[in-house]
Amino acid sequence: MRHLRYLLAVAEHGNFTRAAEALHISQPTLSQQVRQLERTLGVQLLDRTGRTVRLTDAGAVYAEHARRALRDLAAAERAVHDVQDLAGGHLRLGVTPTFTAYLVGPLAAELHARHPGIGLTLTETTQDRVEAALLADELDIGIAFAGPHPPGIAASPLFTETLGLVTADGAVPPPPGPLPVRALADRRLALLSGDFATRAHIDAYLAAHRVAPRIAVEANSIQALTEIVRRGPLATVLPDAITHEHPHLVPVPLDPPLPARTVTLLHRQGAYRSAAARAFVRLAHDLVRARGYTGTGTDTPTDGVTAPPTE
Repeated sequence: MRHLRYLLAVAEHGNFTRAAEALHISQPTLSQQVRQLERTLGVQLLDRTGRTVRLTDAGAVYAEHARRALRDLAAAERAVHDVQDLAGGHLRLGVTPTFTAYLVGPLAAELHARHPGIGLTLTETTQDRVEAALLADELDIGIAFAGPHPPGIAASPLFTETLGLVTADGAVPPPPGPLPVRALADRRLALLSGDFATRAHIDAYLAAHRVAPRIAVEANSIQALTEIVRRGPLATVLPDAITHEHPHLVPVPLDPPLPARTVTLLHRQGAYRSAAARAFVRLAHDLVRARGYTGTGTDTPTDGVTAPPTE
């Protein structure tokens, strides 16, 4: 396995010196080990003729299998050390940003309450990066939205998320009934930036109803957005669950309402499911049911793993 790691380090850095520094070994030792691997295989894996060391065609094929082998070995090590009684263990969780505003806190608190020995590493990033990290075995579970997903990603529904217009308490007199969507053309809005899947969902809804929004503020932080709306006359569009967490924000029903979307649990197909991951799946289903989040996926799987993919 040492030879594989050495080869991949040289391929990543494109230079023996930098790779040796990253590995904390001498350059002659690194060169010797890589040449030994090439002699064993009977093929040249690296092209050393240019300014940058590159994988040969044979090296690229071998490196692909080497990465897969190291990833599987890392999973095997976790399986060996997995604490089945949940007195220990670790969970690597990736979420898209809107969930940090209302879901991650309760999930982390419940995980600690039920299983205080389980450590949690949380990553907040975009959905495509969550999926890439799952495929690279850098995450155990992701929380995102229903597909399409890349090959190798399995998804199971958790609950249905609804969105709506949100204003500050007392900022604008509430309408007598649902606000027609065309009225949004006259409202100054503060919206999430285009990096968010939520913004794409909102834009598609407005475009479908031929509404050109008056966007006064764009923010890449849910917390910033809620503070801006809470303290001024602007309105925004957010998941209803976020409004429930902020008493100074008021939901305004829209007509027609924004389409609901399915929140899903993601994992890599065929990946080892640790005891911590299985416990988290059960916990997540219990929590969304207890909090009244609706829709498909609120039944706890009896075997502790996610239900079959919906795609």
